[in-house]
Amino acid sequence: MTADPAQVWRCLPAEASRWGDLETLFGASGARQGCWCMRWRLPREPFERGLGEPHRRRLREGLERGRVHGLLGYLDGRPAAWVSFGPRAAFPVLAASDALAAVDAEPVWSVSCFYLAPRARGRGGTVALLEALIAHAPTLGIEVLEGYPLDPPASRVPVAACWTGVLGSFLAAGFVEVARRAPARPIVRRRVAAEAPDA
Repeated sequence: MTADPAQVWRCLPAEASRWGDLETLFGASGARQGCWCMRWRLPREPFERGLGEPHRRRLREGLERGRVHGLLGYLDGRPAAWVSFGPRAAFPVLAASDALAAVDAEPVWSVSCFYLAPRARGRGGTVALLEALIAHAPTLGIEVLEGYPLDPPASRVPVAACWTGVLGSFLAAGFVEVARRAPARPIVRRRVAAEAPDA
């Protein structure tokens, strides 16, 4: 899947000043049952205890303090999509997973989570976010992005199963598979260009 050029996506860093747009996108349910994009940032028990308002506060504070990174995608001028990313160490759940354990010692930044509003699904938003992230990454000194998409075993899978993205979207954005320890869960990477020094 590639981003549909007919769909005009505008993707911007999710800075604290755009918190209202992120709240609008996630809605009262906090994206997925009160997750507020904390699923891989906390061990299981603290994650489950914090569903809802505690996670909402954690996300807002993380954005304000520069500990949480993300991009917001706007479609028709309204917030419609989100991608979260950060240094791999920011997502301790990865280290506890046999399938997603570190491939090597390269200092990658992990693409951890996507959320698209129902009206935006199937309109190229995931690829648009990935392409915007590739362009944005050098401003943060990122050299390698790493993702953990689902490689669906069937042509149709529940939306709830696709929160890490699907393999086709990552491949369309130029990522390549570097490991696969579970049949439906590859690890993919994209090296990004270094930011050109000021003239």
